[in-house]
Amino acid sequence: VIAANDDAPDGICSLVIGGADIGKAMAADKRVPLVSATGSTRMGKSVGEVVGARLGTSLLELGGNNAVILTPSADLKMVLPALVFGAVGTTGQRCTSTRRLIIHDSIYDNVKDVLVKAYGQLKIGSPLDESNHVGPLTDRDAVDTYLNALQAVKDQGGSFVVEGGLLEGPGYESGCYVKPSIAEATNDMQIVQHETFAPLLYMMPYDTLEEAIALQNGVAQGLSSAIMTNSVREAELFLSAAGSDCGIANVNIGTSGAEIGGAFGGEKETGGGRESGSDAWKAYMRRQ
Repeated sequence: VIAANDDAPDGICSLVIGGADIGKAMAADKRVPLVSATGSTRMGKSVGEVVGARLGTSLLELGGNNAVILTPSADLKMVLPALVFGAVGTTGQRCTSTRRLIIHDSIYDNVKDVLVKAYGQLKIGSPLDESNHVGPLTDRDAVDTYLNALQAVKDQGGSFVVEGGLLEGPGYESGCYVKPSIAEATNDMQIVQHETFAPLLYMMPYDTLEEAIALQNGVAQGLSSAIMTNSVREAELFLSAAGSDCGIANVNIGTSGAEIGGAFGGEKETGGGRESGSDAWKAYMRRQ
């Protein structure tokens, strides 16, 4: 229990560590007027249903299936670090990690070659060693989810540009280190529509920007998005009401991460909640 100062009551801020039972108890307790929950879409639907049944308020930050649109005018040397970090940074275990890369036909093969070379230079190992780029997944259940997703890509007709898998040997004894992967896939594949919380990146081509935006928006989640372009018109279309349907829309910046001053959150099955930003405090208040 943490007290802000000597005049503050005990318990003004408390940390409780536990399993799903703690979250379920909080969601069902009428003494908790607002429940802010961060996690999977499945978790959020459960919390929203329970809190809503007692007419409480829920603020939900749920899954993301974030895409980057790569246009012909983009400076590949500038955007490549953002693409790779977005896909493999934190071992792909961010709600804002890049999951889908939508590339114009005219540069598709070139981008594929460049990404393969970049992935070949990744160093995987202990995150305590600053020379490494990729660390472990959280646990062996996460590894199983990743390996099952790789198999699903094959079963559903996708193919691998960079094939992932479990790493074994010295330094990998925990069984939680994996090799990041890149797959060529179509947006309508069931596994692509699902968020795999791991370093699995899907590549797909597009012809027109309108087609690319439709592909980006064509998933259930709506958290983060990005367009890489030197065209002001393309950027303005992406940021308009006819563009990205995500809560976060970036231009020439990757999907991963957040600005502390920005309203962090997303639409659709991402939950609709917002944290941070100039008016996010209003979600924790009530008007009288």
